[in-house]
Amino acid sequence: MEHIKKILAPTDFSELSVVGVRHALELARISGATVTVYHVIDDAEMLVYGREAARGMPGQPSQVVFLLEKYQRALSDFLRANFADLLPLVETHEKVEVGAPVKNIVEEAKKQGVDLIVMSTHGRTGLTHLLAGSVTEKVIRHAPCPVLSIRPQPKEDARRQVRRAA
Repeated sequence: MEHIKKILAPTDFSELSVVGVRHALELARISGATVTVYHVIDDAEMLVYGREAARGMPGQPSQVVFLLEKYQRALSDFLRANFADLLPLVETHEKVEVGAPVKNIVEEAKKQGVDLIVMSTHGRTGLTHLLAGSVTEKVIRHAPCPVLSIRPQPKEDARRQVRRAA
């Protein structure tokens, strides 16, 4: 196995994605890799801003620029709030783009030449999985590199582990 130098850690800012980003940062700390924490603003959200973005106001930033800046701040806040312990120890980059999450994640991995994508999965089953699918599952199918899929422990399992450790 080749040495891991670049890791892509997609996030949707959810509690679930904290687990995946933490794994990516820990792995980078151990291996000396860099991590790009990446958020994709879904095209669907852009529909809300579409008309205003197309028109724009002379001398004012477009709604798209406003939205990108808003999510860039949200990404920075997300990292500081959840990973203050690891950020000084790992070279990180932050990136926010608009698009289709699966397509953008796969393209970003290719563009950056990442060695590994680390992301959380909901572990959905049944009807929900059939209807919605999984971003992680689709990234695994199309990624140009290995994907480490992190499934968080159920809360009850985590509580038991804490009790055992105590």
